Amino acid sequence: MEFSTGFGWRLPVLAAAFIFGSVLTASAQIIPPAAAEPDDETEAAATPDVDDPDVLKGIDVDKLDWSQLAVDAGTLNDIIAAKKRAQAAAKDGLDWSSNLNANGSSAVKVKQSVSSFWDTRIGADMTVASEPTTMSELLAQKAANGGNLLQSSGSAWAAATAPGAGSIWDKTAVEARVDPGSEQSKLGASLTKSVPLSSDYSLTLQNGYSVNQQGTTALPGIAGRTTRNYETDQSAKVTITDTGTSITAGQTLSTTDDKWLRKFGAEQKLFDNVTVSGSVGETSQGAINKSLTAGFKKSW
Repeated sequence: MEFSTGFGWRLPVLAAAFIFGSVLTASAQIIPPAAAEPDDETEAAATPDVDDPDVLKGIDVDKLDWSQLAVDAGTLNDIIAAKKRAQAAAKDGLDWSSNLNANGSSAVKVKQSVSSFWDTRIGADMTVASEPTTMSELLAQKAANGGNLLQSSGSAWAAATAPGAGSIWDKTAVEARVDPGSEQSKLGASLTKSVPLSSDYSLTLQNGYSVNQQGTTALPGIAGRTTRNYETDQSAKVTITDTGTSITAGQTLSTTDDKWLRKFGAEQKLFDNVTVSGSVGETSQGAINKSLTAGFKKSW
């Protein structure tokens, strides 16, 4: 005898339905991966700041003249040269300089370019004495100057540099100076000729001529008079380019002396803007005049 429950055909179906439902439930419980958070720098680069100005606002990029950026070396040199000429033109006004002297006065110099054709300049050199304001300053000033008060003085000058005369000389320099306080005046001219000896040596020849005038103040019963002194000097300088050394030999003759006074000197450039020079020369009294100096010169 066989026993049957009557549900034998339904068990496989129920088992399959249970397994399928379990799979759906497990799939529903799986958490999807979280989206990666954007990097701060990447987001900042991708998103422009609303406060940043738009430099191209209102500009049609297609109409820009990009050829203005095509500047060759020659054009750039012209621009630099024009800038230098503008700076030089701005300096054509009065050029003032002042230095304090050891005795308390001030050395003031002023000059101005008049013409660039012959490099003509005018100027004045002045010694400005300070006025004492207290009795102690008055006594100190007299003690420092041999019992006398400092007096202001000055001289006016004019100078010009012109070209030479062909192959005879290269450059002509003329200078005139007047000192009304001491009734002195001077008019001088120099002729210069440069001759290259080799690539490392050069020779410079110079002849100078000057007239010095000295006046005397008229006194009651005594008329003033004027004396003139004529002077000429000749010099030759050899310059060694590689070592920065120059050697000079010259002589001077004036109407107040009855013989040529010879002079020999040398100058050595130590490094930038610093030089040392020494000289040995004769005097009208027969003694030998010796000097050794060091100088520093800087322009800006």
